[in-house]
Amino acid sequence: MADYDEFDAVRHDPDPVRRGRRAGELMTVYQQRATELARVRRAAIDEAYRERGLSYTEIAAQLGLTKGRITQIRSTAPPAERAFFGVGPVVVGIPRRYGVEEGRERPFFDAVDMTTQAAVEASLARLSLLSTAFAIEPDQAEIPLSDAVIVCGPKSAPIARELLKSDPYLDFIRTDEGWWIAEKGSGRPRFDSPFRRANPSRIDIGYFGRHLHDGRVIVHIAGITSVGSLGVARWLDTNLSDLFSSREDLSISGVVECSFDENFEITDTRLIAGPYTW
Repeated sequence: MADYDEFDAVRHDPDPVRRGRRAGELMTVYQQRATELARVRRAAIDEAYRERGLSYTEIAAQLGLTKGRITQIRSTAPPAERAFFGVGPVVVGIPRRYGVEEGRERPFFDAVDMTTQAAVEASLARLSLLSTAFAIEPDQAEIPLSDAVIVCGPKSAPIARELLKSDPYLDFIRTDEGWWIAEKGSGRPRFDSPFRRANPSRIDIGYFGRHLHDGRVIVHIAGITSVGSLGVARWLDTNLSDLFSSREDLSISGVVECSFDENFEITDTRLIAGPYTW
Protein backbone atom coordinates (compact mmCIF):
# COMPACT_ATOMS: atom_id res chain seq x y z
CA MET A 1 0.00 0.00 0.00
CA ALA A 2 2.86 2.38 0.82
CA ASP A 3 4.32 1.93 -2.67
CA TYR A 4 0.91 2.54 -4.23
CA ASP A 5 0.47 5.72 -2.16
CA GLU A 6 3.88 6.96 -3.31
CA PHE A 7 3.06 6.07 -6.92
CA ASP A 8 -0.28 7.86 -6.71
CA ALA A 9 1.30 10.88 -5.03
CA VAL A 10 3.82 11.25 -7.85
CA ARG A 11 1.10 11.08 -10.47
CA HIS A 12 -0.84 13.89 -8.81
CA ASP A 13 2.03 16.15 -7.74
CA PRO A 14 1.04 19.65 -8.95
CA ASP A 15 4.65 20.81 -9.42
CA PRO A 16 5.81 19.54 -12.87
CA VAL A 17 9.53 19.75 -12.08
CA ARG A 18 9.17 17.93 -8.80
CA ARG A 19 6.78 15.44 -10.41
CA GLY A 20 9.31 14.68 -13.15
CA ARG A 21 12.16 14.29 -10.65
CA ARG A 22 10.14 12.05 -8.33
CA ALA A 23 8.92 9.97 -11.26
CA GLY A 24 12.51 9.35 -12.35
CA GLU A 25 13.56 8.39 -8.84
CA LEU A 26 10.62 6.02 -8.48
CA MET A 27 11.34 4.45 -11.88
CA THR A 28 14.86 3.64 -10.70
CA VAL A 29 13.52 1.99 -7.53
CA TYR A 30 10.93 -0.02 -9.46
CA GLN A 31 13.49 -1.13 -12.05
CA GLN A 32 15.77 -2.41 -9.31
CA ARG A 33 12.89 -4.23 -7.65
CA ALA A 34 11.90 -5.83 -10.97
CA THR A 35 15.50 -7.01 -11.38
CA GLU A 36 15.45 -8.38 -7.84
CA LEU A 37 12.22 -10.27 -8.57
CA ALA A 38 13.91 -11.80 -11.62
CA ARG A 39 16.74 -12.92 -9.32
CA VAL A 40 14.26 -14.36 -6.82
CA ARG A 41 12.48 -16.31 -9.56
CA ARG A 42 15.75 -17.73 -10.88
CA ALA A 43 16.83 -18.72 -7.37
CA ALA A 44 13.44 -20.37 -6.76
CA ILE A 45 13.73 -22.40 -9.96
CA ASP A 46 17.23 -23.55 -9.01
CA GLU A 47 16.06 -24.45 -5.49
CA ALA A 48 13.10 -26.45 -6.79
CA TYR A 49 15.44 -28.38 -9.10
CA ARG A 50 18.20 -28.89 -6.55
CA GLU A 51 16.28 -29.49 -3.33
CA ARG A 52 12.91 -30.83 -4.44
CA GLY A 53 14.17 -33.00 -7.27
CA LEU A 54 11.84 -31.50 -9.86
CA SER A 55 12.86 -31.52 -13.49
CA TYR A 56 12.87 -28.27 -15.40
CA THR A 57 9.97 -29.58 -17.44
CA GLU A 58 7.97 -30.14 -14.25
CA ILE A 59 8.93 -26.71 -12.91
CA ALA A 60 7.90 -25.08 -16.17
CA ALA A 61 4.50 -26.77 -16.05
CA GLN A 62 3.88 -25.70 -12.46
CA LEU A 63 4.88 -22.10 -13.20
CA GLY A 64 2.82 -21.96 -16.38
CA LEU A 65 5.92 -21.44 -18.53
CA THR A 66 7.64 -23.32 -21.32
CA LYS A 67 10.85 -25.22 -20.68
CA GLY A 68 12.54 -22.84 -23.11
CA ARG A 69 11.46 -19.88 -20.98
CA ILE A 70 12.87 -21.59 -17.88
CA THR A 71 16.19 -21.97 -19.69
CA GLN A 72 16.10 -18.31 -20.67
CA ILE A 73 15.38 -17.20 -17.10
CA ARG A 74 18.25 -19.26 -15.74
CA SER A 75 20.68 -17.81 -18.28
CA THR A 76 19.65 -14.14 -18.17
CA ALA A 77 18.36 -13.33 -14.66
CA PRO A 78 20.88 -12.04 -12.11
CA PRO A 79 22.58 -14.67 -9.94
CA ALA A 80 21.49 -15.35 -6.36
CA GLU A 81 24.51 -13.54 -4.89
CA ARG A 82 23.21 -10.21 -6.20
CA ALA A 83 21.30 -9.94 -2.93
CA PHE A 84 24.59 -9.76 -1.00
CA PHE A 85 24.43 -6.01 -1.72
CA GLY A 86 20.67 -5.65 -1.23
CA VAL A 87 18.01 -4.73 -3.76
CA GLY A 88 19.50 -1.47 -5.00
CA PRO A 89 20.15 1.19 -5.95
CA VAL A 90 23.43 1.11 -4.01
CA VAL A 91 25.52 4.09 -2.94
CA VAL A 92 29.30 3.56 -2.84
CA GLY A 93 31.23 5.86 -0.53
CA ILE A 94 34.93 6.58 -0.03
CA PRO A 95 36.49 9.10 2.39
CA ARG A 96 37.06 12.67 1.37
CA ARG A 97 40.44 13.62 2.78
CA TYR A 98 42.02 17.01 3.40
CA GLY A 99 45.61 18.09 2.93
CA VAL A 100 47.52 21.36 2.94
CA GLU A 101 48.69 22.61 -0.45
CA GLU A 102 50.31 26.02 -0.94
CA GLY A 103 49.28 26.98 2.56
CA ARG A 104 45.61 26.12 2.02
CA GLU A 105 43.62 23.07 3.10
CA ARG A 106 42.28 21.29 0.03
CA PRO A 107 40.03 18.22 -0.29
CA PHE A 108 41.20 15.15 -2.19
CA PHE A 109 40.47 11.45 -2.64
CA ASP A 110 43.10 8.74 -2.24
CA ALA A 111 43.89 7.29 -5.69
CA VAL A 112 43.66 3.68 -4.46
CA ASP A 113 40.33 4.43 -2.75
CA MET A 114 39.04 5.68 -6.09
CA THR A 115 40.22 2.45 -7.73
CA THR A 116 38.40 0.47 -5.04
CA GLN A 117 35.23 2.49 -5.61
CA ALA A 118 35.44 1.78 -9.35
CA ALA A 119 36.02 -1.93 -8.67
CA VAL A 120 32.95 -2.11 -6.43
CA GLU A 121 30.86 -0.26 -9.00
CA ALA A 122 31.97 -2.74 -11.67
CA SER A 123 30.95 -5.66 -9.44
CA LEU A 124 27.56 -4.06 -8.83
CA ALA A 125 27.02 -3.45 -12.55
CA ARG A 126 27.80 -7.11 -13.27
CA LEU A 127 25.05 -7.99 -10.79
CA SER A 128 22.57 -5.57 -12.44
CA LEU A 129 22.68 -3.19 -9.49
CA LEU A 130 22.60 0.54 -10.16
CA SER A 131 25.07 2.53 -8.11
CA THR A 132 26.04 6.12 -7.37
CA ALA A 133 29.20 7.43 -5.75
CA PHE A 134 29.35 9.68 -2.72
CA ALA A 135 31.96 11.23 -0.47
CA ILE A 136 32.29 10.24 3.19
CA GLU A 137 33.12 13.39 5.13
CA PRO A 138 35.64 13.14 8.01
CA ASP A 139 32.89 13.76 10.58
CA GLN A 140 30.22 11.51 9.05
CA ALA A 141 28.69 9.05 11.48
CA GLU A 142 25.28 8.52 9.92
CA ILE A 143 24.68 5.39 7.86
CA PRO A 144 23.06 5.98 4.44
CA LEU A 145 19.33 5.39 4.17
CA SER A 146 19.76 3.05 1.20
CA ASP A 147 21.74 -0.08 0.37
CA ALA A 148 25.37 0.98 0.52
CA VAL A 149 29.02 -0.02 0.28
CA ILE A 150 31.15 1.97 2.72
CA VAL A 151 34.88 1.91 1.96
CA CYS A 152 36.28 3.54 5.09
CA GLY A 153 38.49 2.72 8.05
CA PRO A 154 37.94 3.94 11.64
CA LYS A 155 40.71 6.51 11.27
CA SER A 156 38.96 8.23 8.35
CA ALA A 157 35.41 8.79 9.65
CA PRO A 158 33.22 7.75 12.62
CA ILE A 159 30.82 5.90 10.31
CA ALA A 160 33.36 3.06 10.24
CA ARG A 161 33.39 2.86 14.04
CA GLU A 162 29.58 2.83 14.12
CA LEU A 163 29.49 -0.14 11.75
CA LEU A 164 32.24 -2.02 13.61
CA LYS A 165 30.21 -1.80 16.83
CA SER A 166 27.73 -4.27 15.31
CA ASP A 167 30.34 -6.92 14.54
CA PRO A 168 30.61 -9.35 17.48
CA TYR A 169 33.80 -10.94 16.14
CA LEU A 170 36.18 -8.38 14.66
CA ASP A 171 37.34 -4.84 15.36
CA PHE A 172 40.16 -2.41 14.58
CA ILE A 173 42.53 -1.30 17.33
CA ARG A 174 45.60 0.91 17.38
CA THR A 175 48.79 0.09 19.30
CA ASP A 176 52.25 1.64 19.39
CA GLU A 177 53.06 -0.53 16.36
CA GLY A 178 50.12 0.80 14.33
CA TRP A 179 46.67 -0.46 13.33
CA TRP A 180 45.55 -4.07 13.79
CA ILE A 181 42.44 -6.12 13.16
CA ALA A 182 41.59 -7.73 16.49
CA GLU A 183 39.36 -10.43 17.90
CA LYS A 184 36.57 -8.53 19.61
CA GLY A 185 36.07 -11.09 22.36
CA SER A 186 39.62 -10.86 23.63
CA GLY A 187 40.61 -7.47 22.26
CA ARG A 188 43.90 -9.08 21.31
CA PRO A 189 45.70 -7.75 18.20
CA ARG A 190 45.69 -10.49 15.61
CA PHE A 191 46.34 -9.23 12.08
CA ASP A 192 48.67 -6.40 11.14
CA SER A 193 49.80 -5.20 7.74
CA PRO A 194 53.12 -6.54 6.43
CA PHE A 195 53.17 -3.39 4.29
CA ARG A 196 53.50 -1.30 7.47
CA ARG A 197 56.20 -3.34 9.21
CA ALA A 198 59.80 -2.24 9.73
CA ASN A 199 60.82 -4.45 6.81
CA PRO A 200 57.74 -4.02 4.60
CA SER A 201 56.51 -6.40 1.94
CA ARG A 202 53.82 -5.80 -0.68
CA ILE A 203 51.11 -7.49 1.37
CA ASP A 204 48.22 -5.78 3.10
CA ILE A 205 45.05 -6.87 4.89
CA GLY A 206 41.49 -5.64 4.95
CA TYR A 207 38.16 -6.22 6.63
CA PHE A 208 34.69 -6.78 5.20
CA GLY A 209 31.37 -6.79 6.99
CA ARG A 210 27.86 -7.26 5.62
CA HIS A 211 25.29 -5.64 7.90
CA LEU A 212 21.53 -6.10 7.69
CA HIS A 213 20.32 -2.72 8.86
CA ASP A 214 16.64 -1.74 9.07
CA GLY A 215 15.66 -3.50 5.86
CA ARG A 216 18.71 -2.50 3.87
CA VAL A 217 22.21 -3.92 3.37
CA ILE A 218 25.37 -2.04 4.32
CA VAL A 219 28.63 -3.63 3.15
CA HIS A 220 31.64 -2.25 5.01
CA ILE A 221 35.16 -2.52 3.57
CA ALA A 222 38.21 -1.25 5.45
CA GLY A 223 41.90 -1.89 4.87
CA ILE A 224 44.82 -1.26 7.17
CA THR A 225 45.91 0.88 4.22
CA SER A 226 43.85 1.76 1.16
CA VAL A 227 45.35 -1.09 -0.87
CA GLY A 228 43.93 -3.52 1.69
CA SER A 229 40.47 -2.22 0.85
CA LEU A 230 41.14 -2.80 -2.84
CA GLY A 231 42.20 -6.36 -2.05
CA VAL A 232 38.91 -6.96 -0.24
CA ALA A 233 36.93 -5.60 -3.19
CA ARG A 234 38.79 -7.93 -5.58
CA TRP A 235 38.30 -10.93 -3.29
CA LEU A 236 34.58 -10.27 -2.89
CA ASP A 237 34.10 -10.03 -6.65
CA THR A 238 35.76 -13.41 -7.17
CA ASN A 239 34.29 -15.27 -4.19
CA LEU A 240 30.85 -13.71 -3.78
CA SER A 241 28.88 -16.78 -4.87
CA ASP A 242 30.49 -19.07 -2.29
CA LEU A 243 30.39 -16.39 0.42
CA PHE A 244 26.70 -15.68 -0.14
CA SER A 245 25.55 -19.30 -0.30
CA SER A 246 22.98 -19.97 2.48
CA ARG A 247 23.75 -16.62 4.12
CA GLU A 248 21.18 -14.33 2.48
CA ASP A 249 19.59 -13.37 5.80
CA LEU A 250 22.80 -13.18 7.83
CA SER A 251 25.39 -10.56 8.64
CA ILE A 252 28.91 -11.70 7.74
CA SER A 253 32.47 -10.52 8.33
CA GLY A 254 35.99 -11.65 7.60
CA VAL A 255 39.60 -10.66 6.95
CA VAL A 256 41.30 -10.78 3.55
CA GLU A 257 45.02 -10.66 2.79
CA CYS A 258 46.22 -9.40 -0.58
CA SER A 259 49.46 -9.18 -2.51
CA PHE A 260 50.16 -6.30 -4.89
CA ASP A 261 52.81 -4.98 -7.24
CA GLU A 262 54.71 -1.69 -7.36
CA ASN A 263 51.75 -0.01 -9.06
CA PHE A 264 49.33 -1.15 -6.33
CA GLU A 265 47.68 -3.62 -8.68
CA ILE A 266 46.31 -6.62 -6.79
CA THR A 267 48.07 -9.85 -7.77
CA ASP A 268 46.50 -12.30 -5.31
CA THR A 269 43.88 -12.41 -2.54
CA ARG A 270 43.05 -14.94 0.17
CA LEU A 271 40.67 -15.17 3.12
CA ILE A 272 42.61 -15.43 6.39
CA ALA A 273 39.79 -15.17 8.95
CA GLY A 274 36.09 -15.98 8.76
CA PRO A 275 33.62 -15.80 7.34
CA TYR A 276 31.92 -15.21 10.67
CA THR A 277 28.12 -15.04 10.65
CA TRP A 278 25.76 -13.50 13.15
